[in-house]
Amino acid sequence: QIHLVESGGGLVQAGGSMRLSCAASGRAFSSYAMGWFRQAPGKEREFVAVILWGPGRSSYAPSAEGRFTISRDIRRNTGYLQMDNLRSEDTAIYFCATAPPGTSSLRVASNYNYWGQGTQVSVSS
Repeated sequence: QIHLVESGGGLVQAGGSMRLSCAASGRAFSSYAMGWFRQAPGKEREFVAVILWGPGRSSYAPSAEGRFTISRDIRRNTGYLQMDNLRSEDTAIYFCATAPPGTSSLRVASNYNYWGQGTQVSVSS
C-alpha cells in the first residue's frame, strides 16, 4: 500500500508560479513512476507529467512542456511539480499518482493504482 498526500495548491495570478508536493509513504517504490494529473470542472482527468522514480527520466504533456518541471527527492520520498508562467486554463484539481513497475502507458490515468486526494490550483487572469 502506498499513501500519497499532495500539498502546495492555492490561488495565483496568471504568469505566476507554484510548486506542488506529493509526499509518499508505505511500500518502497523505487521502480515505480509518479505522475501528475489534473481535472478541471466538467472535464476529464488529464495527464500533466510523469517521472520514473529511480532513473529520474520525465515526460510532459504538450500543455506543460517548457512551463512545468517534475522532480523527486528520493530521500524524502517526495515528488514535486514546479509550475511557472501559469495560465487561467491551468486551473484544476491536481493529483499525484503512482504506477507500478512495467506500466506501459504512463499518460493514461487508469494505469495508476495509487492516488492522492488532490490539491486545488486556481489561476486568476
